[in-house]
Amino acid sequence: MVRGPSKIFLTVLGLLIMVSLVLSESGKKALADASQPGISRTVVVSGLNNPWDLAFAPDGAMLFTEKCRGLSVRLPDGSIRFLFGTDGAILEAADFFCQGQSGMLGVALDPDFENNRRVYLYMASEQNRIKTNRVVRLVIDKGYAKVSQRTDIVTDISFKESSSRWGRAGAHSGGRIRFSPFDGYLYVTTGDNHNGPLPQDLSRLGGKVLRIDGNGDPAPGNSTPAGKDPRIFTFGHRNVQGIDFHPGTGQAFACEHGPGHDDEVTPLEPGGNGGWDPTPLPGVSCADNYCGYISNRPDGRPTSMTDLERYPDALRPSWNNRGDSEGMSPCVFLQGQHWKNWENRLAVGFLRGARIEILELDDEKMAANTTIMPGLPGERIRSLVLGPEKALYVAIDGGQIWRIEPQSR
Repeated sequence: MVRGPSKIFLTVLGLLIMVSLVLSESGKKALADASQPGISRTVVVSGLNNPWDLAFAPDGAMLFTEKCRGLSVRLPDGSIRFLFGTDGAILEAADFFCQGQSGMLGVALDPDFENNRRVYLYMASEQNRIKTNRVVRLVIDKGYAKVSQRTDIVTDISFKESSSRWGRAGAHSGGRIRFSPFDGYLYVTTGDNHNGPLPQDLSRLGGKVLRIDGNGDPAPGNSTPAGKDPRIFTFGHRNVQGIDFHPGTGQAFACEHGPGHDDEVTPLEPGGNGGWDPTPLPGVSCADNYCGYISNRPDGRPTSMTDLERYPDALRPSWNNRGDSEGMSPCVFLQGQHWKNWENRLAVGFLRGARIEILELDDEKMAANTTIMPGLPGERIRSLVLGPEKALYVAIDGGQIWRIEPQSR
């Protein structure tokens, strides 16, 4: 008589299989951990007042903005000089002011900075007693001792002048500016000012991404519809505070602060509509015609960040924040083999979410995987910039600038 396996044998076999599976998963995790860099964090500057953005010169000098003060530079020897802004700057700006989310925001250096010494800033201005956001160009000498030739190259970006049910004056100004290393043009992100019609209005600059040259003139190929403002590259945005360019394709990716749901990362195309339209549909009423935090629909569904029903050809986001809004702000593509399998992935910073998330994009530009950068304090992340040797520099609302370097495990 042939007997089947004994109960003891089956039990032992089952235990061996379970142990094998556990070891296999542990091995996979160990391999995954080994393929990701360790993290080393150093505080480079502290004691700042709401640092907002950073830019590095070829000589290693780090220019940075403080929202309510202005532009400063940290020289390679560690000393700091106050260059432009409020009283005490080398060049004072009498028209500059700080209110709500607005002030001295984005900073970018001209691609030919070594030769022309041009620096660009996104700032709030009340020239001629009219409050606007604008892009200003300065010239800074090689010794960082003289600031001159202020030229306001964009003067008519919308500003929220008064408080409303939805927020205070100065809200939703966008403010990130970046030169593309691929086409050489300056990309400028703006916000919707809690103004319902503004994002879809192609005659005004709020709720847009602009693409211009160093003089403020529209870049060719923006694909703006005839008769509308030719500086507009994309429209239908809520409050883009992050933008960077894919290191392989050069395509611009916008990182956008959502309402109570769906922060979004979106690849941009010339003339594209981001799909944000907080105006009320028929049968709905919202204060100031802005339904951005509630529903603009009769059925009560939340106002969509990318409304494919109203705009079926809208730009498709690569990733959204799982139905929550945690204040997505800056983003930058990590570059360099020292970042291991994070190389060419998109690092995204969050304000309320107080973290940096690493996004892996597939060939269709969609997020295939996300990882939270480990070992960082929970701070509001305001700026992410690659500095010398492709280290990651981070400005936090708490008043510090960090240097994050990958370390071998």
